[in-house]
Amino acid sequence: MTASKDTAVRCPFAAGGDVDLVDPDLYGNGDPHTVWAEHRRTAPVRWQPVGADRGFWSVTRYADISRVLREHETFSSQQGTLLNLLGAGDPASGSQLAVTDPPRHSEMREPLQRALSIRAIDHYQADIRALVAGLVAPLADGGPFDLAAAMASLPMAVTGTMMAIPREDWPLLTRAATAALAADDPAYQVRGGPEATLRRSHREIFAYFQDVVTSRRKHPGDDLIGTLLGIRMDGRGLSDGQITANCYSLLIGAIVTTPQVVSSAVARLAGTGDLDRWAADPSLMNTAVEEAVRWASPTNHFMRYALRDTELADVAIRAGDAVVVWLGSANRDERVFPDPFHFDIARKPNKHIAFGVGPHYCIGHTIARVTLRIAFAELLGRFTGLELAAEPVRLRSNIIAGIRELRITGRRRPVPAAITG
Repeated sequence: MTASKDTAVRCPFAAGGDVDLVDPDLYGNGDPHTVWAEHRRTAPVRWQPVGADRGFWSVTRYADISRVLREHETFSSQQGTLLNLLGAGDPASGSQLAVTDPPRHSEMREPLQRALSIRAIDHYQADIRALVAGLVAPLADGGPFDLAAAMASLPMAVTGTMMAIPREDWPLLTRAATAALAADDPAYQVRGGPEATLRRSHREIFAYFQDVVTSRRKHPGDDLIGTLLGIRMDGRGLSDGQITANCYSLLIGAIVTTPQVVSSAVARLAGTGDLDRWAADPSLMNTAVEEAVRWASPTNHFMRYALRDTELADVAIRAGDAVVVWLGSANRDERVFPDPFHFDIARKPNKHIAFGVGPHYCIGHTIARVTLRIAFAELLGRFTGLELAAEPVRLRSNIIAGIRELRITGRRRPVPAAITG
C-alpha cells in the first residue's frame, strides 16, 4: 500500500513520530543516529510536522537519499536547501550555485570546478602544511589542547588564501559563517535568539563580500573571486549580488567540512591505538580519511522540493512538498556499510555520500580531501598517545554535525612519523 502524508502522521508507519528532527538539541545533546536507525528500519520516508501548518518528508535510507540528490528533474534545489528556510524560499535562487538546478547550475559550476581542481591547488599545499603544523604545535605543551578550536581556523585559512582575503579578516568570517550554521548554539548566539543571530551573521558576511567584489571589479586577481568575476551566464557576467551570494556559499561549504572531520575522527579513535596504527602505515591514509569523512558526515541534511507528484519508498510525495535527506543516516545504513557503527580505518569499499551525490556533489571535495590528508599527516605524524581530556562538546545545530570543543592531550614524537598527506 502506498502511504500518504496523512497516514504517515497518524499510523504506526510513523514510528518515532514524537521525535523532532528539527530540534537542534537532538544534535547537540541527543543521539540522532539512534533515531535515524529506527526510522531506517520502520519508516524510511516519514512526514515530520513543523508547527501547525508546515512540515517535510524525512528520508533516512541511503538508496532513497541518493535518488533525491541525483534526480534534480523531480527534486529541486532552487527553493532552498536548508531547513532554516523551510517554506520561505531562498532569495539567492537561480543565482547561487547551491540553489540552482541544471542546466544553469552546470554552466556556473564548470569554471569554479576548474579553479578548485587538484592541479589548481597543488601550489597551496606547502602553505596548508605549515599552517596545520602551527595550529597543532601547542599540543606539545602538555596541558589539555582544544583541537576543535584549532581546526576551526583551518578552512577559512585555506579558502581565504584561495580568495585572496587578508589574514586579519579570517577570524571574523570564521565566526560569522559558523554562527550562520549554528545559530542555536549558545557560543554563537547573540541577543534576540537564533533569528537575530542568523540575520547578523548574514549581514556581516554579505556586507564584507560586497565590499570585496566592488574592489575586485577595479583590481581583478587570479583567485576564486576573480573566477566568479569571469563567469558569463546568458551572455552576461554575474552581478555583484550573484558573486557575493556565491562567495557566501563557498565560505559556508568550507567551514562545514574540514574541522569536523578531524575532530570527529580524533574524538572517536583517541585512546584506542588506531591513530598510532594509522600513523605507522602510510598506505592507510586514503581509506582512513574517507572513513573519517563517512563517520563525521559533517553536513547533517539537505532539503529539496518535489517538482511533481512521485513516490519514494512506497510513499506518495506531492508536488511542492519539501523533502529532507539526512546524510549521516545514509552513511550508517546497514544495507550499504557492514558494521556501520564501527570506525574502520581500512574500510573498503566506502561509498559514503558525505559530499553529496549527483549534480550538487560538493564542489570543494578535492581541496577538502587534500586539506584533510595534510591535517591528519601533521597531527598524527608529530604526536602520539592522543587521549581525550574531557567529553567533547557538540554544536547545537541541525545543519552541522559537529564538535565545538574537543580537549585532548598527547606527546610529541621524538622523530616525526613518515606519514604523507
